[in-house]
Amino acid sequence: MDFYKRASIVCQNIPYGTVVTYGQIALLCQKPKNSRQVGYALRTGKLGPNIPAHRILNASGILSGATSFETYDQQKILLESEGVTVIRTDKGWKTDLKKYQWKTTLDDALYFESVFNRLYGGVEELYGAKLKAPTVFYKDNDATPYQYPDDLQ
Repeated sequence: MDFYKRASIVCQNIPYGTVVTYGQIALLCQKPKNSRQVGYALRTGKLGPNIPAHRILNASGILSGATSFETYDQQKILLESEGVTVIRTDKGWKTDLKKYQWKTTLDDALYFESVFNRLYGGVEELYGAKLKAPTVFYKDNDATPYQYPDDLQ
């Protein structure tokens, strides 16, 4: 399965009323260094229709998807309609990631891995070799990062 199919699956599962970063999507796709590719895919429509692009922000919590929307403030309006508070800063519209970010867990990572394996035959197709597990997820929607044990890496 290629990266864009994986990213589309992850994006379609972003919970209502939460936001996610480009890097988070890349990590859940098992390609943690591909956050720019997520932005490219959103901008060019490679993820397909019905992607909640308004829930995807940059790593600072800044709304950065203006090219994906009909008006410059549409992303802000859509987030606010879901109960996400957006404030104006000197760097642009911003939301509080500590409050609204989807706290992806180890269970989320394992779920997506199982979906990728079931639908498209595993990660070897994406990597061409045995991969190293992503190292940081949030456990049980707690703000404390969870590290994989060394023997799983």
